[in-house]
Amino acid sequence: MVTDPRALVDQARMSRFQWTVVLLMVGLNALDGFDVLSISYASPGIVADWGIDRAALGIVLSMELVGMAFGSLLLGNVADAIGRRKTILGCLLVMSGGMFAASTATDITTLCVYRVITGLGIGGMLASINAAVAEAANAKRRALCVVLMSAGLPIGSVIGGLISGELLKIYDWPAVFILGGVATAAFIPLVLWLAPESIAFEMHKRGPGALERINKTLKRMGHAAIEALPDVPAIKPKAGLPLLFSKQFAALAVLLALSYFMHIITFYYIIKWIPKIVVDMGFAPPLAAGVLVWASIGGAIGALTLGLLTLKARVTALTIVAMLASTVAVIGFGQGWETLNQISIAAAVAGFFTNAPIVGLYAIVAQSFPTQLRATATGFIIGLGRGGAALAPMIAGFLFQAGWTLPTVSVILGMGATIAALTLFLARGQIARNAPA
Repeated sequence: MVTDPRALVDQARMSRFQWTVVLLMVGLNALDGFDVLSISYASPGIVADWGIDRAALGIVLSMELVGMAFGSLLLGNVADAIGRRKTILGCLLVMSGGMFAASTATDITTLCVYRVITGLGIGGMLASINAAVAEAANAKRRALCVVLMSAGLPIGSVIGGLISGELLKIYDWPAVFILGGVATAAFIPLVLWLAPESIAFEMHKRGPGALERINKTLKRMGHAAIEALPDVPAIKPKAGLPLLFSKQFAALAVLLALSYFMHIITFYYIIKWIPKIVVDMGFAPPLAAGVLVWASIGGAIGALTLGLLTLKARVTALTIVAMLASTVAVIGFGQGWETLNQISIAAAVAGFFTNAPIVGLYAIVAQSFPTQLRATATGFIIGLGRGGAALAPMIAGFLFQAGWTLPTVSVILGMGATIAALTLFLARGQIARNAPA
């Protein structure tokens, strides 16, 4: 009987090489975390230099999120067609170019264009690395590995924020984008060296040389080579959007996308507006960047906590509880804190509860869709969800510009997480049916 290499990966212990791939994907998501929030760190300086109002700033803060929506929708399907590795490398080139270009912007229009370009790369990256992590892990550790990967985003925000805070003491805001461009470009050789195409994807596509490439990867995982690939199914399953919108997956994909959309409104309200809110309270921009770092630290701890809890409880239930707690935490952040320590604690708590559901949703998506659909589903769900991400800063900006207070805006945007929890509750039965035994 011919051995299926996917079964070897699923059933064997995780090798050092597999954990290395997971760690690299954590790093790539950390890169996404910094690239997305670089505009938040730079925003006080941009406002000071260009004299823009809050409504205009809200639009600027949303632009890479618009790009991320299109990037996820378009490039998730590409990752299922040409491979996770090639898509990741292409996205790194786009992201790096967009970051360097943003550092040269002299007006709102050009900055918005460059942030959309950066967002296209980030969106495609998110869809690709979610699939890549799920396929590098074994069955037992798959949900944990996806959650750990997702924790990279707040980790990148913390590291990037600490460095940005120091840079902004010496240089103007373009230095933040230059840092992002350099860090992004540095990951290209690491991906070439450490991240071969996944065995699951090679088995699905079965292109020329697939057996040789699969055996090289198996060797790096510590497994013996296989002599031949299992037979191709008599009827090869369809993939891409036609399969996603089939009777089997359409309802689940729509419910997960809606849940992600609503929760991400709450998450990006906090993440995008913290620096400007803190500056408006009378604190210096470097101190405002420090508060966002505390929100990111809280987010990283929240992601890791949820990851550990998935070993003992169902990820869907954990995610629903965390979403409900997000609403409470964001409303709490919006209450009139006066000292920097109070603001930082409130931001950390909000970061903890708003980030945990995002990593939970990534894990749910990874385990709910098959190999040939994994990146497409991730791209669709994240792409539609990023529409909520793009709306959040703009909605907050217009509400603030119209004279609404911080507590009121926090209540309105905090309710997105509660709606997300209710939507995920409706999807729980379908999630359970699709989850691996």
